[in-house]
Amino acid sequence: MAVFVILLVLVIKTWTCEGVRLPNYIPTLQVHPGGRNDIVESYFRLGFDYTEILLYLVLFHGITLSLRQLKRVLKAKGLGRRRSPSDLREVCQAVEEELRGSGCNIGYRQMTQRLVNDYGLVVDRETVRELLKILDPEGVELRARRSLKRRQYRTKGPNYLWHIDGYDKLKPFGFCIHGAIDGFSRRILWLDVGLTNNDPSVICQYFIDCVRQLGGAARVIRADNGTENGYVAAVQRFFRRNAQDDWAGMNSFMYGKSVSNQRIEAWWGMLGKDCTRWWIDFFKDMRSNGLYCDDDCIEVECLKFCFMNMRDELHRAARLWNLHRIRPSTNVESPSGRPDVLIFLPEVSNTRNFVTDVDLDELELAEERCCNRIPQSDCCDEFVQLAGTIMEEKNLQFPRTAEEAATLYVTLLEEIENI
Repeated sequence: MAVFVILLVLVIKTWTCEGVRLPNYIPTLQVHPGGRNDIVESYFRLGFDYTEILLYLVLFHGITLSLRQLKRVLKAKGLGRRRSPSDLREVCQAVEEELRGSGCNIGYRQMTQRLVNDYGLVVDRETVRELLKILDPEGVELRARRSLKRRQYRTKGPNYLWHIDGYDKLKPFGFCIHGAIDGFSRRILWLDVGLTNNDPSVICQYFIDCVRQLGGAARVIRADNGTENGYVAAVQRFFRRNAQDDWAGMNSFMYGKSVSNQRIEAWWGMLGKDCTRWWIDFFKDMRSNGLYCDDDCIEVECLKFCFMNMRDELHRAARLWNLHRIRPSTNVESPSGRPDVLIFLPEVSNTRNFVTDVDLDELELAEERCCNRIPQSDCCDEFVQLAGTIMEEKNLQFPRTAEEAATLYVTLLEEIENI
């Protein structure tokens, strides 16, 4: 393994990184004035192993370390994989906090990842599994009953095929979700919630922002039949108009049935199980209890205003997914590993990056012609101003949890009725 790492590091040092856009969690020297050692610590706390840390240091920071040096840095900072486990009471409290929200729908592997990445705890999977048996026996039993039938999926490498789609399960409550996933690495490219996921200019803006971040577009994009994908199709074909492969021009965007868009459809199922199903049940309970009415425009705006933190929940779901390790499967075309490592370090999987470079002038032209800037708020400006005034007068804080958001929702409606 050590020889493999050294050879791979020497190869990576010859790469040209110009134009590469980094994931938003990758540390920089500006953010970490302590320099190299702080960057190493940041990657370690994200859960990367020694090999992945060494590769990221070379590729994104131009820093070359040996495995021995890396271990010395971690030891100097008191970091190690064999640290003393966290106090069991702290672990129980964190698990109970997650179970009060969308964490009640996830298994012990994802729960362990949340505890390590979001709470900074040192805990093994077996401990979390036993705790869930005690704290959430019904949830464990329900998850054990489910079975998953897998399809065989093939694609050549990262950024060869992207899948995009909208998620409508929360649309009745005013939250319109849209996302995209890379077919090879299974990395979530974007996942956002807004006023609509049917406006082609909004969807195109998501796409343009992603292309700008990654420094290029996919060779092929696949989407469902629908007018909301028209602008993305046009822009993708514009970017690929001069390509010299079989997927150039018109062939670079594929329409099809949703059942064939399997990568993103399968991930929607995971998102529902791990995150959005809890929110759907929460909002349905509010509606059943007479707290929310779909036909009341004030209540619709108030719900969107009070539960803006759902975007943070979605971003967390995407971030944790991109950092988690996909287990090996019988399908050799779907490699195991972390989605972020698979997409940014394709040589580890014996493939290459199929991204299509996009000229900055062409990117800006496409954005000017096809996109409307996404509004900062999911609510109308008038309601935001009204709610902000009420919160300032009543000294109300913006909520951090679903329970606090529900309390703020009721309070704002009462104050609006009294105006």
